Amino acid sequence: EAVLATEFPIRRIYCVGRKYRAHTLEMGGNPDRELPFFFQKPADSAIVCNPSSSLSTKVNATVVPYPMATSSLQHEAELVVAIAKDGSRIPTESALDHVYGYSIGCDLTRRDIQAEAKKMGRPWDAAKGFDSSCPLSHIVPKEDVTLNDDTEIQLYVNGTIRQSSELGKMIYSTQEIISHLSQLFHLQKGDLIMTGTPAGVSDLNVGDEVSITCGELPPCEFFVGAQV
Repeated sequence: EAVLATEFPIRRIYCVGRKYRAHTLEMGGNPDRELPFFFQKPADSAIVCNPSSSLSTKVNATVVPYPMATSSLQHEAELVVAIAKDGSRIPTESALDHVYGYSIGCDLTRRDIQAEAKKMGRPWDAAKGFDSSCPLSHIVPKEDVTLNDDTEIQLYVNGTIRQSSELGKMIYSTQEIISHLSQLFHLQKGDLIMTGTPAGVSDLNVGDEVSITCGELPPCEFFVGAQV
């Protein structure tokens, strides 16, 4: 059964950069050499999508406003891991013992701001951590969902598929991500880990309908609303 956000208070949101081979190549990286790297979004950037919404009828629909200061808002569909057990320096073989469950998220990115930050050698905070930049589906406990290498994560915009990949095409597994991250931070209950996005990231516009699916998990669905 999916868990309400109030039952899983978010402590931190960790994100993994360039985690699928095709996306790493898409962004100009080398998938065979780069270790995982991490950045964060503020906990209050999360916006939990209404599981009973209907994009077709717009009933109870979740609206994510188009952010300020960008002309290139891009989607990044991601599997999200919810941490329930504290730990640091976690061995890969026991990493899943620290997992409460899974969700689907969208790492919304102001790509033009990110590109400028990369060029200048500056941090990505403004590109990744803006208001409502992290739409999420509700969390499903790990014992209630089956995810494997063949499970597909897919993102649709206005009914047209934009991103699609099997989870097995991650450069590093979920267990390895948790282990790597725990070498840098003491993971605690309430932490979310966004595990990276497949190739196919592209721009969103006001009025677009976004739907992300991943196996048995509740979909992450929202409209892009007018700028506030």
